[in-house]
Amino acid sequence: MVFKLKIQHIAAAVGAAAIVAAGAVAPAVASGPSSDDGSKTAASSTATPIKHVVVIFQENVSFDHYFATYPNAANPAGESRFTAAANTPTVNGLNGPLQAPNNPNSVQPFRLDPSQAQTCDQDHTYTDEQKAFDSGLMDKFVETVGRGAGACVDYGKGPGLVMGYYDGNTVTAMWNYAQHFAMSDNSYNTTFGPSTPGALNLIAGQTHGFSTTSPAVTANSTVVGDPQPAGDKCDTRDATTSTDVKNKNVGDLLNAKNVSWGWFQGGFRDCAATSTTTYGTPVTSKSYIPHHEPFQYFASTANLQHTPPASVAEIGHNGQANHQYDLTDFWSAVNAKSMPAVSFLKAPAAQDGHAGYSNPLDEQAFVVDTINRLQKTQDWKSTAVIIAYDDSDGWYDHQMSPIVNQSNDPAVDALAGGTNCGTNPAVVLGGYQDRCGYGPRLPLLVISPYAKANFVDHTTTDQSSILRFIEDNWNTGRIGNASFDQKAGTLNNMFSFSTRGQGDDNGNRGDSSSRTLFLDPKTGQPVKR
Repeated sequence: MVFKLKIQHIAAAVGAAAIVAAGAVAPAVASGPSSDDGSKTAASSTATPIKHVVVIFQENVSFDHYFATYPNAANPAGESRFTAAANTPTVNGLNGPLQAPNNPNSVQPFRLDPSQAQTCDQDHTYTDEQKAFDSGLMDKFVETVGRGAGACVDYGKGPGLVMGYYDGNTVTAMWNYAQHFAMSDNSYNTTFGPSTPGALNLIAGQTHGFSTTSPAVTANSTVVGDPQPAGDKCDTRDATTSTDVKNKNVGDLLNAKNVSWGWFQGGFRDCAATSTTTYGTPVTSKSYIPHHEPFQYFASTANLQHTPPASVAEIGHNGQANHQYDLTDFWSAVNAKSMPAVSFLKAPAAQDGHAGYSNPLDEQAFVVDTINRLQKTQDWKSTAVIIAYDDSDGWYDHQMSPIVNQSNDPAVDALAGGTNCGTNPAVVLGGYQDRCGYGPRLPLLVISPYAKANFVDHTTTDQSSILRFIEDNWNTGRIGNASFDQKAGTLNNMFSFSTRGQGDDNGNRGDSSSRTLFLDPKTGQPVKR
């Protein structure tokens, strides 16, 4: 009865007339040295000791889907074992009345094991995700976003598969990174919806102001679906581009400050390239997915013909590739000891974690291989790796998001009473409709010598908080034009900039360059370097 009353209270609080803005305003980033040698240049001066940000932007995972029972894993025989440190903090996960048999959904949450890594993709459209929230009751996931039919790998669960989650015996690396570095249990999709809105919010905090030739763009010129970037030589269907001259992205801001940066995506060099899963059920897919590349939607940062850089020296700087590269170019720059200051990494499709054509085990291989390599570089001592996701895929998460931006478009909005996402025009950023948010809760981890150790951050953040961290660290200013960066919560609480790192479990203390965690890409377990 207590649980039922609590749910009813939440529903009342987010009803059509009562959805309110609750965004956190980030404080200024803590000051730090401008560079390791004390020099101050437009390209190197930073507000923190972080000189390199690497964003590993993965696909389609809700927080509960990966961390529902953290830090407690089932640990059955034959699976990769996880045992948490004694001082591990708890998270806002599935516990108490939210677990079986009292969960309000028609199917109870259940554990998926490593043999069930390959699953079908769930419904994660802008409208249906709002319907799943059911005015804050969080009880319509099976009926609105659950999928299971035909060749879909659903293990007999049908649409009830949407309630499944993994633990530290499958997503072992993610849990180990959380143990040694920092994670958030209160970070959200900036808006509801699939991949493209999430990617656009990561780099611009803005999904409004795009051409409406695609059904994935509403009559209000807002992207709510997955149109492909117009003119991209790999496009295969409907396309769109930014048409609002006031729209900018973080690349424009970094260029103005002469800060090196790049988006690096698997398969970017060759539209026909394919990738195949390694550890899960074999699935072959195109490596490059156009609607996962957000900079291609902006004329100022597009490389529509996928032109490679003229040389390794160009990578991260102005040139014929226009800061858009193949993933192999990132490692060419790293090997040349010229890693860009800001790098966005997008795995080839088979390793990006997206259900249907990828899985957590193949995602683990990509993430671990990437972080292992970065920890061996000369730049590790001043690097922050941020692992983030573009959307939830519709996977169940029990936490209602704070609605910091309303929308009242009966054509697509359905959060409150199935008809809108609030009715107060004063809480619609810029007056731009169809940006209801925050959306579903997503995982967020920071791996860095300066990340707090075994730490869970409860600060309210979203995808545009990553954008804001970059803006603040390189003093670029804000995007403007009602970007969500003006509301974004800070990532600062996940860092400790007052010391040179906090050490690791191998006895390394005091020197940030020795703060490392090497994992096995197949098992996710710690290994000696």
